[in-house]
Amino acid sequence: MFTSLLRSNVLAACLSACLAAPALAAAPSQFYTWDPAELALARQKVAARDPLYLPSYENLVKDADAALGHKRYSVVDKSLLPASGDRHDFFSFGPYWWPDPSKKDGLPYIRKDGLHNPASSTDATDASRIGHFTHDVQALALAWYFTGEKKYADKAAALARAWFLAPDTRMNPNLDYGQAIPGRVNGRGIGIITSRNLIDVMDSLALIQPAGSLSDAENEAVRGWYRDYLDWLLNSRNGFEESNAHNNHGTWYSAQVVAYALYTNQPAVAKRELEIAKIRRIPGQIDREGKLIAELERTRPSGYVNFALEAFGDLGRYGELAGEAVWAHGQDAHNIEQGYRYVARYVNGDKWPYKEIDPKEGSADGVNLHAMQNMLVAARAYKDEPVFRDKARWLLQRYPGQLSALLWPLQD
Repeated sequence: MFTSLLRSNVLAACLSACLAAPALAAAPSQFYTWDPAELALARQKVAARDPLYLPSYENLVKDADAALGHKRYSVVDKSLLPASGDRHDFFSFGPYWWPDPSKKDGLPYIRKDGLHNPASSTDATDASRIGHFTHDVQALALAWYFTGEKKYADKAAALARAWFLAPDTRMNPNLDYGQAIPGRVNGRGIGIITSRNLIDVMDSLALIQPAGSLSDAENEAVRGWYRDYLDWLLNSRNGFEESNAHNNHGTWYSAQVVAYALYTNQPAVAKRELEIAKIRRIPGQIDREGKLIAELERTRPSGYVNFALEAFGDLGRYGELAGEAVWAHGQDAHNIEQGYRYVARYVNGDKWPYKEIDPKEGSADGVNLHAMQNMLVAARAYKDEPVFRDKARWLLQRYPGQLSALLWPLQD
């Protein structure tokens, strides 16, 4: 049962390919945030025309088709330069920082938490560019997996070559100049939050490996880029600053360190950072009620709570691969499950009690959409807890078409 001719045409062209698409040839250890078994389940559900997953598949194909027409992305395309003067260095400035209206030149910038300065998201810097790059690579890789059409894998590979490998366009493996503040500082540790987008690129490139769109040498060269970036994370001043953040920034730092360590075959580094997550991140950020206090204090609390829990969800998944019981870790109810339970209260339930700078984010729809990925991940991690499965299923029915439905489908 289809709502449009377009939907029917997309399915007619691709459902048979879904069934025949190449199986994941790589071993499970070659995948990190994504679970090969979950992806296979999602493909089965699409092939069976499950109405909870078809809209997500259709949206994925539309995104991938659009990405086929996008030019390559590169940090050298920005019009503003970092303090180094090197276009290959990533450059952005803080999204919540604005020109001081009392100063003729606007310097130094002043902070307005939660109010996004649109100038921070233009092509003049790299913040939006890295988001577009990672979005397209992910959509293309998943479209290859679901359709078997090699054109998607080839385009994802071309984008990766430009970003990581080509001498004229590659990004230097550092974030020395991320989230600069004009008139104050050339770059900050807080800018490392931006490179979390590169986590999904790892899985995307692993996913297309059976297509042969990147050679073995190229795949190893990309891993070399990640090794260099991980070394920078662990040894730079900015990395040290971010590692000591007490909120989502610290958790996303840990998630990146573990992800990149697994990707570059450095299990000791991954295990050490997972221990830090268990000892510091979980008890330091999630209280006995499941509240993430540092996020609830922000001007966009619903979004930030769920954003932080997404990082904890990644760490839980990496714990599975590294043999660390991150999902179950906790003392005195300070644990990830409790954080999910707190969010679940407000999914088709209690009214969100915190003030939001944007009322839409605190509305029922805003809270529900923020929570979707976390409820799906929680349903996978805590299979014996029906509350997460019930909330996730309700969200899938209420808000069709989300990509997270394909990455973390519900077990039958």
